[in-house]
Amino acid sequence: MTPIEASTRPRVAGDREQEILEAALEVLADVGYDRLTMDAVATRAKASKATLYRRWNSKVALVIDALLSQKEAPPVPDTGSLRGDLLEAFCGLGGLVEHKTVATLSSVLTAIDRDPEFAAEFRTRVVGPKIATSLAIYERALARGEVRADLDPSLFGPALAGILLHRSFMLGEPPTRELIARVIDQIILPAARP
Repeated sequence: MTPIEASTRPRVAGDREQEILEAALEVLADVGYDRLTMDAVATRAKASKATLYRRWNSKVALVIDALLSQKEAPPVPDTGSLRGDLLEAFCGLGGLVEHKTVATLSSVLTAIDRDPEFAAEFRTRVVGPKIATSLAIYERALARGEVRADLDPSLFGPALAGILLHRSFMLGEPPTRELIARVIDQIILPAARP
């Protein structure tokens, strides 16, 4: 959906929109994306399906808006060091130490693989801002001389998240501030330094 289409869709009045988005997140957490239906969200929100469809023309649009409603994008950290910026990005507001962040990702993983429309919207609207933050962090580190000049931020940037999510989903070890600091200190910084 284009930004123009999103901005011209009718709004649900007052706080009602947020209540519906919260209901969508609850249903998403309970059953995952694949089994989430507009009917289930309408029931949970005590709304009619017509109310939902007046605002969201599809499950994809509703779920993406619900995911984005959880929080505003935090500013790009600027602590003066790559280590500090990475810790702030991953341990601060919306970071991987928040159980809700990892649980939400878990509930949409199969949809990313199975639903091309959802995957495209998720990558653009949810993951896109996180990628932009990562690129900004590594570009500043490059400007400060903290990382190798040949480092490719678009390739290197997702490494920390990849390690943490692997440990969480595959090994059952949820991200903590201590684990994030260990991965940064033992893997990310040594690999990135000039």
